[in-house]
Amino acid sequence: MIAAARKRVTYSNVIATMALFIALGGVAVAAGLPRNSVGPKQLKRGAVTAAKIRKQAVTSAKLAPQSVINGKLAANSVGPGNIGNGAVTTAKLAKGSVIAETIKNSVVTTNKLNNEAVTTPKLGKESVTTTKLENESVTSAKLGKGSVTAAKLSDEIGPLLSTLKPGQTLRGTFDLGSSATAAGDLTRGAVSYQFPLLKEPAVTVLQKGETSANCTGLGTGAGQTPQATPGNLCVYVTESVNLDGVAPLAAENNTRLGFGLVAKAKEPTSSYFAYGQWAVTAP
Repeated sequence: MIAAARKRVTYSNVIATMALFIALGGVAVAAGLPRNSVGPKQLKRGAVTAAKIRKQAVTSAKLAPQSVINGKLAANSVGPGNIGNGAVTTAKLAKGSVIAETIKNSVVTTNKLNNEAVTTPKLGKESVTTTKLENESVTSAKLGKGSVTAAKLSDEIGPLLSTLKPGQTLRGTFDLGSSATAAGDLTRGAVSYQFPLLKEPAVTVLQKGETSANCTGLGTGAGQTPQATPGNLCVYVTESVNLDGVAPLAAENNTRLGFGLVAKAKEPTSSYFAYGQWAVTAP
Protein backbone atom coordinates (compact mmCIF):
# COMPACT_ATOMS: atom_id res chain seq x y z
CA MET A 1 0.00 0.00 0.00
CA ILE A 2 2.88 2.33 0.84
CA ALA A 3 4.46 1.34 -2.36
CA ALA A 4 1.30 2.22 -4.23
CA ALA A 5 1.22 5.68 -2.56
CA ARG A 6 4.81 6.32 -3.51
CA LYS A 7 3.99 5.60 -7.09
CA ARG A 8 1.29 8.37 -7.04
CA VAL A 9 3.54 11.07 -5.39
CA THR A 10 4.93 13.29 -8.10
CA TYR A 11 6.86 16.59 -8.09
CA SER A 12 3.79 18.58 -9.08
CA ASN A 13 1.69 16.97 -6.35
CA VAL A 14 4.22 17.93 -3.73
CA ILE A 15 4.47 21.60 -4.89
CA ALA A 16 0.67 21.94 -5.02
CA THR A 17 0.28 20.50 -1.52
CA MET A 18 2.91 22.89 -0.10
CA ALA A 19 1.29 25.88 -1.74
CA LEU A 20 -2.06 24.98 -0.26
CA PHE A 21 -0.53 24.59 3.18
CA ILE A 22 1.27 27.93 3.02
CA ALA A 23 -1.86 29.71 1.82
CA LEU A 24 -3.99 28.25 4.58
CA GLY A 25 -1.28 28.93 7.16
CA GLY A 26 -0.84 32.56 6.04
CA VAL A 27 -4.56 33.26 6.35
CA ALA A 28 -4.54 31.75 9.79
CA VAL A 29 -1.54 33.81 10.81
CA ALA A 30 -3.09 37.02 9.46
CA ALA A 31 -6.39 36.26 11.14
CA GLY A 32 -4.67 35.54 14.39
CA LEU A 33 -2.61 38.78 14.71
CA PRO A 34 -3.23 40.40 18.09
CA ARG A 35 -4.32 44.07 18.29
CA ASN A 36 -1.51 46.67 17.95
CA SER A 37 0.96 43.94 16.93
CA VAL A 38 1.82 45.64 13.57
CA GLY A 39 4.02 48.73 14.15
CA PRO A 40 6.23 50.99 12.02
CA LYS A 41 8.97 48.32 11.88
CA GLN A 42 6.58 45.80 10.26
CA LEU A 43 5.60 48.27 7.45
CA LYS A 44 7.56 48.51 4.25
CA ARG A 45 8.68 51.89 2.96
CA GLY A 46 5.86 53.42 0.92
CA ALA A 47 3.41 50.79 2.12
CA VAL A 48 0.94 53.42 3.44
CA THR A 49 -0.30 55.28 0.35
CA ALA A 50 -2.87 58.10 0.07
CA ALA A 51 -5.49 55.56 -1.01
CA LYS A 52 -4.92 53.58 2.22
CA ILE A 53 -5.63 56.59 4.46
CA ARG A 54 -9.23 57.00 5.56
CA LYS A 55 -10.89 60.39 4.97
CA GLN A 56 -10.27 62.87 7.83
CA ALA A 57 -7.96 60.32 9.48
CA VAL A 58 -5.05 62.80 9.57
CA THR A 59 -5.99 65.46 12.16
CA SER A 60 -4.05 68.46 13.50
CA ALA A 61 -2.81 66.38 16.43
CA LYS A 62 -1.19 63.89 13.98
CA LEU A 63 0.93 66.61 12.32
CA ALA A 64 4.44 67.24 13.56
CA PRO A 65 5.48 70.83 14.27
CA GLN A 66 6.48 72.68 11.07
CA SER A 67 5.50 69.61 9.01
CA VAL A 68 3.19 71.61 6.70
CA ILE A 69 5.51 73.89 4.71
CA ASN A 70 4.87 76.17 1.73
CA GLY A 71 5.52 73.47 -0.83
CA LYS A 72 2.87 71.20 0.75
CA LEU A 73 0.04 73.76 0.54
CA ALA A 74 -2.28 73.87 -2.45
CA ALA A 75 -3.09 77.21 -4.07
CA ASN A 76 -5.80 79.12 -2.13
CA SER A 77 -5.87 76.38 0.55
CA VAL A 78 -5.38 78.84 3.43
CA GLY A 79 -8.30 81.30 3.66
CA PRO A 80 -9.17 84.04 6.17
CA GLY A 81 -11.11 81.53 8.27
CA ASN A 82 -7.96 79.41 8.72
CA ILE A 83 -5.87 82.27 10.17
CA GLY A 84 -6.10 82.94 13.90
CA ASN A 85 -6.60 86.42 15.32
CA GLY A 86 -3.27 88.20 15.56
CA ALA A 87 -1.50 85.37 13.70
CA VAL A 88 -0.10 87.59 10.95
CA THR A 89 2.52 89.78 12.65
CA THR A 90 4.82 92.40 11.19
CA ALA A 91 7.68 89.90 10.95
CA LYS A 92 5.49 87.60 8.81
CA LEU A 93 4.85 90.22 6.12
CA ALA A 94 6.99 90.11 3.00
CA LYS A 95 8.62 93.28 1.73
CA GLY A 96 6.22 95.23 -0.46
CA SER A 97 3.31 92.94 0.45
CA VAL A 98 1.17 95.76 1.88
CA ILE A 99 0.43 98.16 -0.98
CA ALA A 100 -2.14 100.90 -1.48
CA GLU A 101 -4.63 98.56 -3.15
CA THR A 102 -4.65 96.18 -0.15
CA ILE A 103 -5.37 98.95 2.39
CA LYS A 104 -9.01 99.83 3.01
CA ASN A 105 -10.15 103.43 2.92
CA SER A 106 -9.84 105.29 6.23
CA VAL A 107 -7.83 102.52 7.96
CA VAL A 108 -4.67 104.62 8.24
CA THR A 109 -5.66 107.12 10.93
CA THR A 110 -3.72 109.91 12.62
CA ASN A 111 -2.62 107.77 15.56
CA LYS A 112 -1.03 105.27 13.12
CA LEU A 113 1.37 107.89 11.75
CA ASN A 114 4.69 108.69 13.35
CA ASN A 115 5.56 112.29 14.07
CA GLU A 116 6.90 113.98 10.92
CA ALA A 117 5.97 110.88 8.90
CA VAL A 118 4.04 112.83 6.27
CA THR A 119 6.60 114.95 4.40
CA THR A 120 6.04 117.65 1.78
CA PRO A 121 6.59 115.33 -1.24
CA LYS A 122 3.84 113.04 0.14
CA LEU A 123 1.20 115.77 -0.02
CA GLY A 124 -1.07 115.80 -3.04
CA LYS A 125 -1.69 118.94 -5.05
CA GLU A 126 -4.27 121.16 -3.33
CA SER A 127 -4.49 118.64 -0.45
CA VAL A 128 -4.01 121.31 2.24
CA THR A 129 -7.17 123.41 1.94
CA THR A 130 -8.53 126.25 4.06
CA THR A 131 -10.78 123.91 6.04
CA LYS A 132 -7.73 121.78 7.01
CA LEU A 133 -5.91 124.71 8.64
CA GLU A 134 -6.51 125.75 12.21
CA ASN A 135 -7.10 129.40 12.99
CA GLU A 136 -3.85 131.38 13.18
CA SER A 137 -1.84 128.32 12.05
CA VAL A 138 -0.15 130.18 9.16
CA THR A 139 2.36 132.56 10.76
CA SER A 140 4.47 135.29 9.20
CA ALA A 141 7.53 133.05 9.22
CA LYS A 142 5.67 130.55 7.00
CA LEU A 143 4.92 133.10 4.27
CA GLY A 144 7.28 133.27 1.32
CA LYS A 145 8.73 136.56 0.15
CA GLY A 146 6.31 138.31 -2.19
CA SER A 147 3.56 135.78 -1.45
CA VAL A 148 1.10 138.38 -0.10
CA THR A 149 0.23 140.53 -3.10
CA ALA A 150 -2.31 143.33 -3.46
CA ALA A 151 -4.72 140.87 -5.10
CA LYS A 152 -4.62 138.72 -1.92
CA LEU A 153 -5.61 141.57 0.38
CA SER A 154 -9.17 141.99 1.59
CA ASP A 155 -11.23 144.83 0.17
CA GLU A 156 -11.12 146.30 3.67
CA ILE A 157 -7.38 146.94 3.27
CA GLY A 158 -6.36 149.94 1.22
CA PRO A 159 -3.68 149.79 -1.47
CA LEU A 160 -0.11 150.33 -0.39
CA LEU A 161 1.39 151.67 -3.60
CA SER A 162 -1.66 152.11 -5.77
CA THR A 163 -4.83 154.16 -6.09
CA LEU A 164 -7.78 153.94 -3.74
CA LYS A 165 -9.97 151.01 -4.79
CA PRO A 166 -13.53 151.72 -5.97
CA GLY A 167 -15.92 152.03 -3.04
CA GLN A 168 -13.15 152.50 -0.45
CA THR A 169 -13.29 155.63 1.74
CA LEU A 170 -10.64 157.92 3.20
CA ARG A 171 -11.48 160.11 6.22
CA GLY A 172 -9.80 162.89 8.13
CA THR A 173 -10.12 166.27 9.91
CA PHE A 174 -9.34 169.88 9.02
CA ASP A 175 -8.71 173.02 11.09
CA LEU A 176 -7.90 176.50 9.72
CA GLY A 177 -8.24 180.13 10.88
CA SER A 178 -6.45 183.38 11.65
CA SER A 179 -6.91 186.88 13.11
CA ALA A 180 -8.68 189.30 10.80
CA THR A 181 -7.32 192.79 10.23
CA ALA A 182 -10.22 193.66 7.97
CA ALA A 183 -13.53 192.21 6.87
CA GLY A 184 -13.10 189.65 4.12
CA ASP A 185 -9.64 188.51 5.18
CA LEU A 186 -8.87 185.00 3.88
CA THR A 187 -6.93 182.07 5.26
CA ARG A 188 -6.13 178.87 3.38
CA GLY A 189 -5.34 175.25 4.20
CA ALA A 190 -4.82 171.98 2.26
CA VAL A 191 -5.42 168.25 2.73
CA SER A 192 -3.53 165.51 0.82
CA TYR A 193 -5.04 162.05 0.39
CA GLN A 194 -3.04 159.15 1.77
CA PHE A 195 -3.85 157.25 -1.42
CA PRO A 196 -4.68 159.00 -4.69
CA LEU A 197 -7.97 158.53 -6.50
CA LEU A 198 -8.34 157.56 -10.16
CA LYS A 199 -9.91 160.97 -10.81
CA GLU A 200 -10.98 164.04 -8.88
CA PRO A 201 -14.26 163.72 -6.94
CA ALA A 202 -17.23 166.06 -6.79
CA VAL A 203 -16.96 168.25 -3.67
CA THR A 204 -19.66 169.45 -1.26
CA VAL A 205 -19.06 171.72 1.75
CA LEU A 206 -21.72 171.41 4.47
CA GLN A 207 -22.22 173.78 7.39
CA LYS A 208 -22.78 172.51 10.91
CA GLY A 209 -25.69 170.04 11.02
CA GLU A 210 -26.20 169.92 7.22
CA THR A 211 -26.40 166.74 5.10
CA SER A 212 -27.16 165.92 1.45
CA ALA A 213 -27.93 162.94 -0.79
CA ASN A 214 -24.21 162.26 -1.33
CA CYS A 215 -23.09 163.39 2.14
CA THR A 216 -25.35 161.67 4.65
CA GLY A 217 -23.68 162.85 7.87
CA LEU A 218 -21.00 161.97 10.39
CA GLY A 219 -22.16 158.38 10.85
CA THR A 220 -21.59 156.23 13.91
CA GLY A 221 -18.70 156.10 16.36
CA ALA A 222 -19.60 159.23 18.34
CA GLY A 223 -20.17 161.13 15.11
CA GLN A 224 -16.62 160.53 13.89
CA THR A 225 -17.29 158.44 10.78
CA PRO A 226 -18.07 160.99 8.06
CA GLN A 227 -19.88 159.55 5.05
CA ALA A 228 -19.51 160.11 1.29
CA THR A 229 -21.02 158.20 -1.62
CA PRO A 230 -18.66 156.91 -4.39
CA GLY A 231 -17.10 159.71 -6.43
CA ASN A 232 -17.78 162.39 -3.79
CA LEU A 233 -15.78 164.50 -1.33
CA CYS A 234 -17.83 165.70 1.66
CA VAL A 235 -16.46 168.47 3.93
CA TYR A 236 -18.42 168.76 7.18
CA VAL A 237 -17.99 171.94 9.26
CA THR A 238 -18.55 170.99 12.90
CA GLU A 239 -17.58 174.38 14.46
CA SER A 240 -16.92 177.89 13.12
CA VAL A 241 -16.43 181.44 14.47
CA ASN A 242 -16.63 184.84 12.70
CA LEU A 243 -16.97 183.45 9.18
CA ASP A 244 -18.50 185.37 6.32
CA GLY A 245 -22.21 184.62 5.96
CA VAL A 246 -22.14 184.48 2.15
CA ALA A 247 -18.95 182.44 1.66
CA PRO A 248 -17.86 181.14 5.07
CA LEU A 249 -15.79 178.15 3.86
CA ALA A 250 -15.08 176.96 0.33
CA ALA A 251 -13.10 174.18 -1.33
CA GLU A 252 -10.59 174.97 -4.05
CA ASN A 253 -7.83 173.21 -5.98
CA ASN A 254 -9.81 169.95 -5.82
CA THR A 255 -7.79 167.13 -7.45
CA ARG A 256 -7.46 163.33 -7.22
CA LEU A 257 -4.53 163.93 -4.83
CA GLY A 258 -6.31 166.15 -2.31
CA PHE A 259 -8.13 169.47 -1.87
CA GLY A 260 -7.71 173.01 -0.52
CA LEU A 261 -9.94 175.04 1.82
CA VAL A 262 -10.35 178.77 2.21
CA ALA A 263 -12.09 180.58 5.13
CA LYS A 264 -13.30 184.18 4.90
CA ALA A 265 -13.58 186.53 7.92
CA LYS A 266 -16.80 188.39 8.65
CA GLU A 267 -15.70 191.07 11.19
CA PRO A 268 -12.33 192.84 11.28
CA THR A 269 -9.93 192.84 14.24
CA SER A 270 -11.28 189.48 15.45
CA SER A 271 -10.25 185.83 15.21
CA TYR A 272 -12.06 183.61 12.74
CA PHE A 273 -11.75 179.84 12.18
CA ALA A 274 -13.46 176.64 11.07
CA TYR A 275 -12.79 172.99 11.80
CA GLY A 276 -14.51 169.70 11.07
CA GLN A 277 -14.25 166.37 9.27
CA TRP A 278 -14.10 165.17 5.68
CA ALA A 279 -14.64 161.93 3.76
CA VAL A 280 -13.93 160.94 0.16
CA THR A 281 -15.02 157.69 -1.50
CA ALA A 282 -13.39 156.41 -4.66
CA PRO A 283 -15.71 156.08 -7.67
